[in-house]
Amino acid sequence: MLCEITNLPTNVIAFEATGTVTAKDYEDIMIPIIEEKLKTYPKIKFLYYIDAEFENYELKAMFDDAKLGIKYFNALEKIAVVSDLNWIKNGVQAFGFMMPGEVKVFDIANLDNAKEWIQR
Repeated sequence: MLCEITNLPTNVIAFEATGTVTAKDYEDIMIPIIEEKLKTYPKIKFLYYIDAEFENYELKAMFDDAKLGIKYFNALEKIAVVSDLNWIKNGVQAFGFMMPGEVKVFDIANLDNAKEWIQR
């Protein structure tokens, strides 16, 4: 499931992933929020918090994530990924250099640091 994290500046989009993330989460939650923000801001900052209760992604959700990255590739100014899962952290670090904006990975214990970094 995806839930929006609030109480951040308006040009920052933040989500928490817990349990199983589905394609419906992308279609009903993430994509509409991103599209709405891009009506106001040409570039957005994105924080993605994958909590300790996260289990997995539906296969279609993984495809939606890839499509989302391609569609909004140039709109992402900064990306902060917060997770203790090595496969997530390693994947982001392996491919983060391909993003036009800054990408940084944080451990869950450093969520506050991630929020500070994404706001700068």
